[in-house]
Amino acid sequence: MIDGSRIKPGDVIIGLPSNGLHTNGYSLARKVLFETMKLKLSSKLPGVPKSLGEELLRVHRNYQPLLASLPEKLVKGIAHITGGGLVDNFPRVLPENCDALIETKRWKVPALFQHIQENGGVDPAEMYQVFNMGIGMTLVVAEADARETVRLTRGRPIGRIVKGSKKVQLV
Repeated sequence: MIDGSRIKPGDVIIGLPSNGLHTNGYSLARKVLFETMKLKLSSKLPGVPKSLGEELLRVHRNYQPLLASLPEKLVKGIAHITGGGLVDNFPRVLPENCDALIETKRWKVPALFQHIQENGGVDPAEMYQVFNMGIGMTLVVAEADARETVRLTRGRPIGRIVKGSKKVQLV
């Protein structure tokens, strides 16, 4: 069972990309996109590949087949980034004496989230608490296994586990 109990300082956090909002922040997204920006479902936004309606109806990415294909005991912890974003979901897997140090510059935030933040005047901290910001799932692995995990998952290292008190530090 992957319960996070083997996580320790020095482990690496691997982020797996999301393919859209997933189940995160639809109330805030609708408020900004439709009320503030006055967009329609047929609207196209710069850098967003599909119409707004198609983006909002994207089927949530299923990570299970990928996770099932990984070698046993490779992954020490998993956090599915749903409502609550990285800030509220990741601590569930952390031991009491560890924090997650997540480097937000390690991946490109998808354009849809950028439009919501900029046009809604949403504080960056709130964005990372409401939305997945392009990271739909995180895996924690030993530093020695990070490169292999990235190869197997096509994820990217986005942070490290450090000593702490079960919190997420966004830098």
